[in-house]
Amino acid sequence: MDGPLRYSDAVLDHYRNPRNVGEIQGSAAVAQAGDPATGDVLKISLRIQNGVVEEARFKAFGCTAAIAAGSMATTLLLGRSVEEAARLTNLDVVRALGGLPDSKIECSVLAEQAIQAALRRHRETLEKERDEETARCRPSASP
Repeated sequence: MDGPLRYSDAVLDHYRNPRNVGEIQGSAAVAQAGDPATGDVLKISLRIQNGVVEEARFKAFGCTAAIAAGSMATTLLLGRSVEEAARLTNLDVVRALGGLPDSKIECSVLAEQAIQAALRRHRETLEKERDEETARCRPSASP
């Protein structure tokens, strides 16, 4: 059996004072990831303007590490280009938090999964809008 979990000051700060909590209404760039084994769930929503993450919010149901990972992930996303955001990994979140116990690394993985899924939804929405715009701009064939 493991001893008591030791969390860094950064983890405890983001747990006690989470940043960017909530949802962004009307955003298509929303996704959630969950771990059935632990019951932890992390939902990320993004507002992206001109290819830059202008706003990032999260909601979490889970342990100290899940809440801290969601808070830190949204903090790390702010101001990044979509390309930079797509390169953000769970290890970046772990490093920014000053580490996580091995048994809690999965919480940072949830953050990465939710970010990647939210960015995928954003890309899909942009593609759909482009396709619709292209269809509107095509001349119709009249007999």
